[in-house]
Amino acid sequence: MEERPRDDELDEEVAAAEIVEELDDLARAQRERDEYLEHLQRVQADFENYRKRMLREQTALVERATERLVEELLPVLDSLESAVAAVAATGGDELAKVRKGLELVQAEMLGVLEKAGLSRIEAEGKPFDPNEHEAVLQEDGDGEPVVSEVVRTGYRLKGRVLRPAMVRVTRQR
Repeated sequence: MEERPRDDELDEEVAAAEIVEELDDLARAQRERDEYLEHLQRVQADFENYRKRMLREQTALVERATERLVEELLPVLDSLESAVAAVAATGGDELAKVRKGLELVQAEMLGVLEKAGLSRIEAEGKPFDPNEHEAVLQEDGDGEPVVSEVVRTGYRLKGRVLRPAMVRVTRQR
């Protein structure tokens, strides 16, 4: 005679089958969670890279706009320097007042440009550097070239040469 499984054995088999099914569901849910987490991390990394790239591009755009404005103002600054020099060479009390006014305007303009990152290239008496100086006159000699006179002031904007200084070069002996 054949033995029939008892009810409690059937209940155990059913419970075991349910546990196996629930474990399968749990494993599937964990895999989905891991996939979603990995996808989220990739999206976050992509967004962070995008944010950094946009910040760099915006900064570069602002710097280029500033550079153009400063370049356009340099001839005005040159004219002020020439006017101050011409008035200083002429002399006289009335011209001294005009000179003082021009110097104040020049100093104010230079101050505004310096706040934007402009700085003069100090050249006179320095060794000639083709990256910062543009030689327009040269006196012969057989030594190292040295800047003997600045014909037009050169400028850097935020550390980069915006306009090289036009200079007279003398070769030292």
